[in-house]
Amino acid sequence: MAHVGDNVVASNMELERLLSMKGGKGEASYANNSQAQAMHAKSMLHLLKEALDGVQLHATDIPFVVVDLGCSCGDNTINVVDVIIKHIIKRYEALGLHPPEFSAFFSDLPSNDFNTLFQLLPPLANYGVSMEECLAANNHRSYFAAGVPGSFYRRLFPAKSVHIFHSAFSLHWLSQLPESVVDKRSRAYNKGRVFIHGASEMTANAYKKQFQTDLAGFLSSRSVEMKRGGSMFLVCLGRTSVDPTDQGGAGLLFGTHFQDAWDDLVQEGLISNEKRDNFNIPVYAPSLQDFKEVVEANGSFTINKLEVFKGGSPLVVNQPDDANEVGRALANSCRSVSGVLVDAHIGDKLSEELFQRVERRATHHAKELLEQLQFFHIVASLSFAL
Repeated sequence: MAHVGDNVVASNMELERLLSMKGGKGEASYANNSQAQAMHAKSMLHLLKEALDGVQLHATDIPFVVVDLGCSCGDNTINVVDVIIKHIIKRYEALGLHPPEFSAFFSDLPSNDFNTLFQLLPPLANYGVSMEECLAANNHRSYFAAGVPGSFYRRLFPAKSVHIFHSAFSLHWLSQLPESVVDKRSRAYNKGRVFIHGASEMTANAYKKQFQTDLAGFLSSRSVEMKRGGSMFLVCLGRTSVDPTDQGGAGLLFGTHFQDAWDDLVQEGLISNEKRDNFNIPVYAPSLQDFKEVVEANGSFTINKLEVFKGGSPLVVNQPDDANEVGRALANSCRSVSGVLVDAHIGDKLSEELFQRVERRATHHAKELLEQLQFFHIVASLSFAL
């Protein structure tokens, strides 16, 4: 990484090493700003359980392996793994089979705050006792846990070793920013913007191509790692518009007050136009068609369900009439997922300035944000077709 004064410039090659949700347990941490994701995940539990009902179970499944990809560092990943394993245990019991031992792998990029995640894990139940006693132990987990650092766009696990893959709110993050987006010589150069929302068709196509390349790599890797009869449940930010420059809720999060805050720094002489233009959020909210094309081209998975699901607002506030709370919630939500990248690009001091401006602008538009900021998700339930 190259240091320029207080600034740090992160190249695409370093994005994998750098990218993470904001760790720790502070006000702007992901752990304290992922309540909306928890609510959205809870509203989709019936779809998850439908997918789990399609997993083929055998008495020889030892151990039974569950993987959460893009686990981040909060309670959400622990809660969903608990739901998955308890549901599978009930299915074994309904078949008159003794439940096997379970392994759960929590996977994310190496920069993820695994320390905070593992501190949140309940203690392991005593596997020396019977499964019945193990499950009856309150506030204990009935599975062995491990962390797996690495990009889910490549192989992470041994061949034919995983029964269930789960990934929520992660696949919209690209493996890299399309180079043409920050190349002045390219027609896809996203001049004056820090996100795809409202950009040119050329810029949008560069983002779309990167998303589909990444998803293809993701599916190819999982097709090698998944056991026959396995299942995969995927959730990512999506959009309802056919126009990729209309990124819906993601556009409102990164393309309005966040964008304006960057412009403020430029106008105030705190950063140059070029510095702003060299920063773009590597997120793409696909349409159903974008997603479907890649799955069908891969051919390894059968689509059981593929739909757009209305998730709701990412803002969780106690007092909706308090504009200051709404503004703070938007700034913290934005910072919890993009703060690490912003810190790396312009340094901690200017990053603090930026998010202060995000908060001020969001406070002035609090009512509008509560009314308009809605997320839609692509929900995919896939079975291993080979």
